[in-house]
Amino acid sequence: MTVSQWYQKREGQAEHLVYLNKEGKELEKLLNKEKSMIIRGAAGRKSPLGGRAKVGDITYFVQTGGGLEVTHRGMITQVVESEKMTKEESAAFVQQYEKELNLSKKQYERWAGKKYLAVYEIDHLEAIEPFVYKRGKNMDDWIITDSIDEIKKD
Repeated sequence: MTVSQWYQKREGQAEHLVYLNKEGKELEKLLNKEKSMIIRGAAGRKSPLGGRAKVGDITYFVQTGGGLEVTHRGMITQVVESEKMTKEESAAFVQQYEKELNLSKKQYERWAGKKYLAVYEIDHLEAIEPFVYKRGKNMDDWIITDSIDEIKKD
Protein backbone atom coordinates (compact mmCIF):
# COMPACT_ATOMS: atom_id res chain seq x y z
CA MET A 1 0.00 0.00 0.00
CA THR A 2 1.29 3.44 -0.87
CA VAL A 3 0.93 5.91 1.95
CA SER A 4 0.69 9.49 0.73
CA GLN A 5 2.63 12.34 2.25
CA TRP A 6 -0.21 14.86 2.23
CA TYR A 7 0.84 16.76 5.32
CA GLN A 8 3.86 17.69 7.32
CA LYS A 9 3.54 17.73 11.10
CA ARG A 10 3.91 21.23 12.55
CA GLU A 11 5.04 22.36 15.98
CA GLY A 12 2.05 22.43 18.34
CA GLN A 13 -0.03 20.14 16.13
CA ALA A 14 -1.68 17.22 17.93
CA GLU A 15 -2.59 13.81 16.64
CA HIS A 16 -5.89 12.27 17.69
CA LEU A 17 -7.17 8.71 17.89
CA VAL A 18 -10.91 8.90 17.35
CA TYR A 19 -13.46 6.15 17.80
CA LEU A 20 -16.17 6.02 15.14
CA ASN A 21 -19.49 4.31 15.81
CA LYS A 22 -19.54 1.07 13.82
CA GLU A 23 -23.28 0.53 14.31
CA GLY A 24 -23.94 4.06 12.99
CA LYS A 25 -21.59 3.36 10.01
CA GLU A 26 -19.63 6.55 10.67
CA LEU A 27 -16.44 5.52 8.86
CA GLU A 28 -18.41 4.25 5.87
CA LYS A 29 -20.40 7.51 5.73
CA LEU A 30 -17.22 9.62 5.93
CA LEU A 31 -15.59 7.59 3.15
CA ASN A 32 -18.72 7.85 0.95
CA LYS A 33 -19.01 11.62 1.65
CA GLU A 34 -22.42 10.99 3.26
CA LYS A 35 -21.16 12.87 6.32
CA SER A 36 -18.34 15.34 6.87
CA MET A 37 -18.45 15.98 10.63
CA ILE A 38 -17.99 14.08 13.87
CA ILE A 39 -19.73 15.15 17.09
CA ARG A 40 -18.69 14.91 20.72
CA GLY A 41 -20.56 16.07 23.80
CA ALA A 42 -20.23 16.51 27.53
CA ALA A 43 -22.74 16.70 30.35
CA GLY A 44 -20.18 18.22 32.73
CA ARG A 45 -18.74 21.70 33.11
CA LYS A 46 -16.71 22.15 29.93
CA SER A 47 -16.44 21.55 26.21
CA PRO A 48 -15.91 17.86 25.30
CA LEU A 49 -12.24 18.16 24.32
CA GLY A 50 -11.61 21.44 26.11
CA GLY A 51 -10.58 23.24 22.94
CA ARG A 52 -7.67 20.85 22.36
CA ALA A 53 -8.73 19.72 18.87
CA LYS A 54 -7.67 22.34 16.33
CA VAL A 55 -7.92 22.96 12.61
CA GLY A 56 -4.99 21.21 10.94
CA ASP A 57 -4.70 18.45 13.55
CA ILE A 58 -4.49 14.88 12.24
CA THR A 59 -7.13 12.31 13.21
CA TYR A 60 -6.67 8.54 13.11
CA PHE A 61 -9.79 6.39 13.16
CA VAL A 62 -10.72 3.14 14.88
CA GLN A 63 -14.23 1.65 14.94
CA THR A 64 -16.10 0.75 18.12
CA GLY A 65 -16.36 -2.97 18.77
CA GLY A 66 -13.36 -3.68 16.58
CA GLY A 67 -9.96 -5.12 17.30
CA LEU A 68 -8.31 -1.75 18.05
CA GLU A 69 -7.17 -1.57 14.42
CA VAL A 70 -6.56 1.91 13.05
CA THR A 71 -7.27 1.98 9.30
CA HIS A 72 -7.77 5.60 8.17
CA ARG A 73 -6.67 9.13 8.91
CA GLY A 74 -7.92 12.58 8.09
CA MET A 75 -7.46 16.21 8.99
CA ILE A 76 -9.65 18.50 11.08
CA THR A 77 -10.68 21.38 8.82
CA GLN A 78 -13.28 23.07 11.04
CA VAL A 79 -14.10 23.07 14.77
CA VAL A 80 -17.34 24.44 16.26
CA GLU A 81 -17.65 24.29 20.06
CA SER A 82 -20.77 25.37 21.92
CA GLU A 83 -21.14 27.36 25.09
CA LYS A 84 -23.22 25.83 27.90
CA MET A 85 -26.68 24.99 26.49
CA THR A 86 -30.14 23.98 27.64
CA LYS A 87 -31.55 20.67 26.36
CA GLU A 88 -33.53 22.59 23.72
CA GLU A 89 -30.48 24.59 22.57
CA SER A 90 -28.46 21.38 22.43
CA ALA A 91 -31.07 19.66 20.23
CA ALA A 92 -31.12 22.73 17.96
CA PHE A 93 -27.30 22.64 17.72
CA VAL A 94 -27.39 18.99 16.59
CA GLN A 95 -30.16 19.78 14.09
CA GLN A 96 -28.13 22.70 12.71
CA TYR A 97 -25.42 20.23 11.64
CA GLU A 98 -27.81 17.37 10.78
CA LYS A 99 -26.71 17.04 7.14
CA GLU A 100 -22.98 17.11 7.95
CA LEU A 101 -23.33 14.66 10.87
CA ASN A 102 -25.79 12.19 9.27
CA LEU A 103 -26.52 10.59 12.66
CA SER A 104 -28.59 7.48 13.28
CA LYS A 105 -31.61 7.93 15.55
CA LYS A 106 -29.68 6.28 18.39
CA GLN A 107 -26.71 8.65 17.87
CA TYR A 108 -29.02 11.68 17.77
CA GLU A 109 -30.57 10.63 21.09
CA ARG A 110 -27.08 10.22 22.58
CA TRP A 111 -25.89 13.73 21.69
CA ALA A 112 -28.98 15.98 21.64
CA GLY A 113 -29.50 17.29 25.17
CA LYS A 114 -25.84 17.41 26.26
CA LYS A 115 -24.81 20.67 27.97
CA TYR A 116 -21.78 21.09 25.71
CA LEU A 117 -21.31 19.93 22.14
CA ALA A 118 -18.59 20.23 19.55
CA VAL A 119 -18.49 19.26 15.88
CA TYR A 120 -15.32 18.53 13.94
CA GLU A 121 -15.21 18.63 10.17
CA ILE A 122 -12.94 15.94 8.70
CA ASP A 123 -11.37 16.15 5.25
CA HIS A 124 -8.44 14.58 3.37
CA LEU A 125 -9.60 11.15 4.55
CA GLU A 126 -7.40 8.30 3.37
CA ALA A 127 -6.67 4.65 4.08
CA ILE A 128 -3.38 4.02 5.82
CA GLU A 129 -1.27 0.97 6.54
CA PRO A 130 -3.39 -0.51 9.37
CA PHE A 131 -1.92 -0.72 12.85
CA VAL A 132 -3.14 -1.73 16.29
CA TYR A 133 -2.88 0.65 19.20
CA LYS A 134 -2.30 0.08 22.93
CA ARG A 135 -5.56 0.80 24.70
CA GLY A 136 -4.26 0.53 28.24
CA LYS A 137 -6.70 1.68 30.90
CA ASN A 138 -7.96 4.62 28.83
CA MET A 139 -11.70 4.34 28.15
CA ASP A 140 -12.03 7.62 26.24
CA ASP A 141 -13.43 7.62 22.72
CA TRP A 142 -11.06 10.42 21.65
CA ILE A 143 -7.38 10.27 22.64
CA ILE A 144 -5.08 13.26 22.11
CA THR A 145 -1.34 12.69 21.73
CA ASP A 146 1.71 14.54 20.42
CA SER A 147 2.44 11.62 18.09
CA ILE A 148 0.34 8.60 17.15
CA ASP A 149 3.53 6.55 17.48
CA GLU A 150 3.25 6.95 21.27
CA ILE A 151 0.18 4.68 21.34
CA LYS A 152 1.03 2.20 18.58
CA LYS A 153 1.31 -1.40 19.72
CA ASP A 154 4.81 -2.79 19.21
